[in-house]
Amino acid sequence: MGKVMWKPGTFLYPIPAVLVTSGTMEKSNIMTVAWTGIINTNPAIVYISVRPERYSYQLIRENKEFVINLTTEKLAFATDWCGVKSGKQFDKFQEMNLTKEKANFVGCPMLKESPVSVECKVIEEKDYGSHTQFIAQVLAIHADEKYIDEKGAFDISKCHLISYSNGGYYAQGKKVGKFGFSVKKKKK
Repeated sequence: MGKVMWKPGTFLYPIPAVLVTSGTMEKSNIMTVAWTGIINTNPAIVYISVRPERYSYQLIRENKEFVINLTTEKLAFATDWCGVKSGKQFDKFQEMNLTKEKANFVGCPMLKESPVSVECKVIEEKDYGSHTQFIAQVLAIHADEKYIDEKGAFDISKCHLISYSNGGYYAQGKKVGKFGFSVKKKKK
């Protein structure tokens, strides 16, 4: 059986489903974003792509900052809800019983319930039609200490992160290897 060809589209799945916080501590919003990723290592640069009609779009453009908060199985309902409801009509923190946490370098809140929050400062905007890509430098990463192992490393397997794929949210699977395992010399 062969492959079926489809027209060009966005089918690079799975992708992270994250909750992006923006605005200020007083006037903030939470938006679900699935189009996010890493651009560069040193300096650490990431991006999010946002539709101009989204409520958070203007908050990010005005303040030039946001926080990317990773999501978990426990946050799946809130992740979906924050993606289909508008911050113009709802206080998403209140509606989803989520806690604002003060960041160190940006004025918008982090999500206390997230295992990892990434403070970001916008350095460039690129309009691509349906979405604007906000390219941002990572200013700080906050990892919940309950996910730090005895060696001081972040243990992502304890987080139960979720991803998004073709309209669905999925729990992350088990570790199947690590960088370089395919070429590692076997011990005799």
